[in-house]
Amino acid sequence: MIRLTWVQPEDLIGHELRQAAEDGRDAREIAARWHAAGGHDAPPRAGASEPGAARLRGLAEELLDELAALPAPPGEPSDWDAIVAACPDWPAPREGSADVDPDRVLGAWRGRAAGCVLGKPVEKIPREGIREIAESTGNWPITGWFTAEGLPEDVARRWPWNRRSRVNSLAENIDGIPEDDDLNYPLLALSVLERHGRSFTTDDVAKLWLDELPAGRTFTAERVAYRNLLDGVEPPETATRRNPFREWIGALIRADVYGWVNPGDPATAAEYAWRDARLTHTANGIYGAMFTAAMCAASLVATSAEEVVRAGLSVVPAGSRLHEAVTLAVADAERESDFERVIDRLHERHGHLHWVHTVNNAALIAAALVHSRGDFTAAIAGAVAGGWDTDSAGATAGSVAGALNGGVPERWRIRDSLASSLTGFDGVSLAGLAARTQEMMKP
Repeated sequence: MIRLTWVQPEDLIGHELRQAAEDGRDAREIAARWHAAGGHDAPPRAGASEPGAARLRGLAEELLDELAALPAPPGEPSDWDAIVAACPDWPAPREGSADVDPDRVLGAWRGRAAGCVLGKPVEKIPREGIREIAESTGNWPITGWFTAEGLPEDVARRWPWNRRSRVNSLAENIDGIPEDDDLNYPLLALSVLERHGRSFTTDDVAKLWLDELPAGRTFTAERVAYRNLLDGVEPPETATRRNPFREWIGALIRADVYGWVNPGDPATAAEYAWRDARLTHTANGIYGAMFTAAMCAASLVATSAEEVVRAGLSVVPAGSRLHEAVTLAVADAERESDFERVIDRLHERHGHLHWVHTVNNAALIAAALVHSRGDFTAAIAGAVAGGWDTDSAGATAGSVAGALNGGVPERWRIRDSLASSLTGFDGVSLAGLAARTQEMMKP
């Protein structure tokens, strides 16, 4: 029996119950009925449960609809006007175009690729495993690619590499930039801008996905939204219909290009990211995309990570969980000299969240950027060492740090050829992508 990940109702219900607890809906009675019938909680890391869970599919569908009908507490809006109204420091749109150094644009692309590849082999490995692997191969603190050379057998058994990434993301086998959803989505963002211009819509993003994005290259909220599109559901309902992953990290990893094409204009960058994110996400899931886009817009003209993170926070509702998490993370990063203590505090506050949730990963990214004080290696290493969504957090931290530095150190340079299953992009160079990105900055 085929068990599809991230879409089976009997697997979604546990995640939706957890989402209800996070956003303040009282789902205790529904949870009791689910558990009384033998239903399981959300799988902590896997996307599908054992085949026997399918016997509860009918009940799961019924309860998912009941959960959707529970009123959500106010304070974390998803509508554009309400989001802007909830941001007291909303930035004014930039007038005119910014003069951007092409090296900073290329540095952003190279930084995103390097941070992504660094995190790929240890994706799904928890923080303690990442440290044990790095220490046992002489790479702690992390200053280079992970390697299997010299890795003790007992450590390798205890913390197995990410299955898909171990063949192309270790120091001994990196040859070009391997395919990853953290790199495919920026390509799609660039495509939607090139095809539809700066006035693109959420529907344009949806149609592009159906035309170009293989369903098997989607995960969590994106896979549910893809399924909803095929069922005839239209945006923004695609983000809410039986989609318990709508506050996870998927929209955040799609947002960089929207910032890069709006240098020095975090407000417009955030609005572009909102148009994209509402296809799949709500509330903090949307804010994560807006936060990232605003940071990327600032990173091409700013002089410090602190300035970049402030720009990101300016487009996040002040009363939201994301705003609070990032604010506290930045305060920790500014106060603590040892980044491991910063990560300790992040895990104390957010350890209950799924490892690919937006709130914990955005807080980690912000902390890594601020604590690194402009050091590219420290930024991506810190984001990966946090032990959550290692390739995604590493990619976003690398994007910002690469732009701020106008490039990446030689040790993080990869042969300039990006693998992708997207039409027309397999083998594309980052230099070519940077040039196309710069072209899209023009109004």
